[in-house]
Amino acid sequence: MLAAAAQPEIARPLTDVPAQGGGPAGQTLRGGTANRGRVVRVGDTVLRPTAPCWPATHALLEHLAAAGFDGAPRVLDAGPATETLSYIAGRAAVPPLTDDMLTDEALVSVAGLLRRYHRAAASFDPAGYAWPRPVPARYRTELVSHNDVYPANVVFREGQAVALIDFDLAGPGGAAWDFAAAARSFVPLLDEADVTDARQGRALDRFRLFLAASGLPRASRELVARALVDNHDWTYAIVTEAAAAGHAGFADHWRAVAPEARRARRWLCRHRRALLRAAA
Repeated sequence: MLAAAAQPEIARPLTDVPAQGGGPAGQTLRGGTANRGRVVRVGDTVLRPTAPCWPATHALLEHLAAAGFDGAPRVLDAGPATETLSYIAGRAAVPPLTDDMLTDEALVSVAGLLRRYHRAAASFDPAGYAWPRPVPARYRTELVSHNDVYPANVVFREGQAVALIDFDLAGPGGAAWDFAAAARSFVPLLDEADVTDARQGRALDRFRLFLAASGLPRASRELVARALVDNHDWTYAIVTEAAAAGHAGFADHWRAVAPEARRARRWLCRHRRALLRAAA
């Protein structure tokens, strides 16, 4: 979904979506923005353009594998233009979401997946690597967060979130930043007019449930609530900068989501105090 116009080397997709089911070898995978049509599944592998900050991204993925975290792809091979990753079976949360992705249990499973990822990543040292676009300094810690916990980057099986994909924006951030991104999309924290499924009217209850499942202490839960507008702005700055720079994929994406994104920001600002109370 994201790319930075000011940093064209990181204009890569954040929505490389595994297709449903097995699929034939050589199947172009749905989704993608910067790499639209350039991500291909071949058997149990995925071929895609090499990650823009690949030394850092690959070191992180290799660390996760060594730590026993099974919720991320493995790096199998890499060249100057193409990398090969392991394919993770399941269905990414590409709209329209299936009914089993809309449940409270599914939401809690996203929190559990993030907790497991953060535990595995906590022992990874980010020093010495070049990382993509930094998150705002107030949310940065030594933890390398995923930084794009967007539905199409979360793989589900049987209504449970089991894996994160597309680590192209991973970098020094923090647990609160990842939980803010996930809450915006999975609770979801949108204008009520834009929630047309079973989650409608339940934003604050689901936000409270999600943070309770996060395992974060109270101060960190409140930081999640304070990060929501900043996370929204950071996300869409990447999209709009790339669109303004002439990237067709991001221009198309922004045209499709701009009205909803503007309404969502107004909703977040309007409900800031209620969200802070829910995080307490």
